[in-house]
Amino acid sequence: MATDSTHSPTSPSTRSTMEDHPDIRSLRDQYAVVGNKPMAGVIEGLCLLTGLYLAISPWVVGFTGLTSLRVTNLVVGIALAVLAMGYGSVLERTHGLGWVAIAIGVWTIIAPWVVSGNADIHKTIWNNAVVGGVACLLGLATMGMGLMKRRVRT
Repeated sequence: MATDSTHSPTSPSTRSTMEDHPDIRSLRDQYAVVGNKPMAGVIEGLCLLTGLYLAISPWVVGFTGLTSLRVTNLVVGIALAVLAMGYGSVLERTHGLGWVAIAIGVWTIIAPWVVSGNADIHKTIWNNAVVGGVACLLGLATMGMGLMKRRVRT
């Protein structure tokens, strides 16, 4: 039996990490193929623009007297934009977070009533409903990109 550490089963040279597993590499390669498609760029860009618009929409539309809804839209919009940047930079690790965009969209739709209480201003309701619906659709599209990788063979 060898006594040096190169033949030990626990030595760093013989241990493999999950990152080196062939299945993990194969999945990452498949996500890279899907992430490089033009449609992925369109979805990521639209998600980023939706988040940025949501963040500035209180000032564009004019949410007067609704400070809490303004802050909510600003914070949630920034969160959606950051999430979209994650989709764009590391889709293979963030594709499963499409549900977060859907949750942000649902929250955006119900926020005028939950945050403001009695949001009877039509422009705030329409703005949040449309932007929330777009965020939900983009979240579903992002989740769909994750499913597309199963059909793509490199």
